[in-house]
Amino acid sequence: MRITAIYDSVESIASDIQNAYINFSKMTCSVVAVVTDHIVDGKPVVGYGFNSNGRYNASGILKDRLIPRLLEADPDHLVGEDGYLDPHRAWDVMMTNEKPGGHGERSVAVGVLDMALWDARAKMQGVPLYQLLADRAGRKPDSEVWVYAAGGYYYPGKDISGLQDEFRQYLDLGYTVCKMKIGAADLSHDCDRIEAALKIVGEENLCVDANGRFDRKTTLAYAEALEQYRLFWYEEAGDPLDFEIQAALIEAYDLPTATGENLFSHQDARNLIRYGGMRPDIDYLQFDCALSYGLVEYYRTLDVLAEYGWSPRRVVPHGGHQMSLHIAAGLGLGGNESYPGVFQPFGGFSDELEVEQSFVNLPSGPGLGLEKKANFRVMLMKAFGDQITI
Repeated sequence: MRITAIYDSVESIASDIQNAYINFSKMTCSVVAVVTDHIVDGKPVVGYGFNSNGRYNASGILKDRLIPRLLEADPDHLVGEDGYLDPHRAWDVMMTNEKPGGHGERSVAVGVLDMALWDARAKMQGVPLYQLLADRAGRKPDSEVWVYAAGGYYYPGKDISGLQDEFRQYLDLGYTVCKMKIGAADLSHDCDRIEAALKIVGEENLCVDANGRFDRKTTLAYAEALEQYRLFWYEEAGDPLDFEIQAALIEAYDLPTATGENLFSHQDARNLIRYGGMRPDIDYLQFDCALSYGLVEYYRTLDVLAEYGWSPRRVVPHGGHQMSLHIAAGLGLGGNESYPGVFQPFGGFSDELEVEQSFVNLPSGPGLGLEKKANFRVMLMKAFGDQITI
């Protein structure tokens, strides 16, 4: 088995939405296709990967360092003892001659390729990725995964009525828990928006996300105001690396908090647990493999959490994509974010899947099943149709 080619593309996921920190008017995404010489049903196995929203494409690192390393590696070095492509070995090759720390966009680039490598590996064995992961873990995969609908961004000209209409659409799609953005307006107006959203989704079914915007004073002011609403969680109040703010929030706020989507290594995860005051019985961790060196590193992160007594059920990955869905089902995480209305074609799940009472069933085909999402398949055709058979 060998990798015969790796193609990459930069795709736009731009829109006029914004959160408390950034707008998405120029947001891009890296997509890769890893082609192998392993033949299934008369065609070479191809794995696909991409990065989650919120971080721009990592094409420079992919083109200059990571893709050349994989293509120049001894093919036998990328194959495990079972004769299949080994993403762990490939990860070591990608990270050759890279210094520790300073993760930045490197973690994103590795995550893009890691996703494609796992997609290819599962396709070679003819099983969904969640089944492969569950088999490795010695467990049965979950038959369904809890999901919530993420949205509620700030749109120009869209205020409270638009927010309510958006959440009505998510309820119609089968979601019961929804998430909205806060922090780009003042506290009083955000409370008005929250109260309007609660009229649609109901108490304890609403998450709010400040995207790391607040200083300590603002974090605590919002905490005091939000406690009356009995929210599902209060997410990423302060800077993701300011663990003191997170600890202060938890000391002042009795309800669940969530954070971690902007921490990109198992070392960062360890520091959050050590210094952020996180409570393993009520808080949630949101590490996203597609932004944080992929599933290979995610295994290390889960090992760190286990060392500190955290159940994987407290992990609900950011990203709203199907890679996290497979990991959640295969490794027994607590759920998965979903983007049913934004960041297309990467947000949401394959067309075959249905959400009911905020639980989604699982893909049936081998690999990640990304090709069964119609708009994703169209994107693949435009990006790679001249090089490979989709």
